[in-house]
Amino acid sequence: MTAVRFTVRGAVQGVGYRAFAQREAAALGLRGWVRNRWDGAVEGVAIGGEEKLAAFRHALERGPAAARVERVEMAPAAMDREELAGISGFRIALNG
Repeated sequence: MTAVRFTVRGAVQGVGYRAFAQREAAALGLRGWVRNRWDGAVEGVAIGGEEKLAAFRHALERGPAAARVERVEMAPAAMDREELAGISGFRIALNG
């Protein structure tokens, strides 16, 4: 299992982006969370196999119909086994 932090920039708030990301992640069997950021971006953590994370990235780049994605950034998330085990499902988290 791999854990990544992702940030999506563009017109991605107020367009159903978090719900879109949650549906896509759940369909792929990923665990993690997604939330709006104060600066207008959307961020989160996704945990899963490399192929599924690659498919998730492609979905994030596409986004829902009303979104205008400019850039998706993904980087390894430094999480220990305990933190990884504590995340189940894929949820929409409180805004940050």
